[in-house]
Amino acid sequence: MTVTAATGLSDLRSFLHGLPGVDKVGVEARAAALATRSVKTTSKASAIDLAIRMVDLTTLEGADTPGKVRALCAKGIRPDPADPSCPPVAAICVYPAMAPVAAAALAGSGVHLASVATAFPSGQAPLEVRLADTREAVAAGADEIDMVISRGAFLAGDYRRVFEEIVAVKEAAGAAHLKVILETGELATYDNVRRASWLAMLAGADFIKTSTGKVAVNATLPVTLVMLEAVRDFRDRHGRQVGVKPAGGIKTTKDAIKYLVMINETVGDDWLHPDWFRFGASSLLNDLLMQRTKLTTGHYAGPDYFTLD
Repeated sequence: MTVTAATGLSDLRSFLHGLPGVDKVGVEARAAALATRSVKTTSKASAIDLAIRMVDLTTLEGADTPGKVRALCAKGIRPDPADPSCPPVAAICVYPAMAPVAAAALAGSGVHLASVATAFPSGQAPLEVRLADTREAVAAGADEIDMVISRGAFLAGDYRRVFEEIVAVKEAAGAAHLKVILETGELATYDNVRRASWLAMLAGADFIKTSTGKVAVNATLPVTLVMLEAVRDFRDRHGRQVGVKPAGGIKTTKDAIKYLVMINETVGDDWLHPDWFRFGASSLLNDLLMQRTKLTTGHYAGPDYFTLD
């Protein structure tokens, strides 16, 4: 199925509801089985460095200040000041109002700037407001936009509205990559997660993202497994690769490695790269750095060795 904003929308509902149903017991059992696997000690250092390179280091608080954002950018560029071999993170993620500050701090670093435009986290603002938010963030230097879908519209079955809004934000974002946040914790079923994933990809998403991190249930392994299967099947059908970003609740190196194993076992090496998989996190980075130091020096750094974000 090929859907555009101008044609094919009448078939969208039948297509989405014609997707194979998700076996809840099966997907949860598969995710649990994958979570028991580990990487060899000899591969752990590479896995940690890859996970660091996949982090979208994030601050999304009402109390964010320019100083806090500049400090976060410095950390993203050089996560461990004592070890220049430590790789930078993938991106710094901030509110649109902080995009100019982050853009100046990241200039020339190669670290991407992501901005949560479109009335994050609720998405409950008129479309023109969300589009203006997106354009302003891009003009300020954001090269990635993390948008939220209208979950109320999706759950009411108004797929046309959700589709057209994603298309409009994609157009407003221009050359910036678009990550579409499904807020899976509010979608109720795995079938809805699969439908929302396909809807976002058909509308032009470059990434599909689990969560805002602002609701009770954020990223989970079973939900991410459903989304990984969706991007795999979408590429098989349409020839276009789409990234995946679990966000919220991923706090430890052990957690991150579970996701890396899941990627390898579900979609393969093609997605084991920051261009195609990200962790939306704030506290994860410090644990990765502590584990990295342990592998390098043989002992853990103190919990206050790395800056708190």
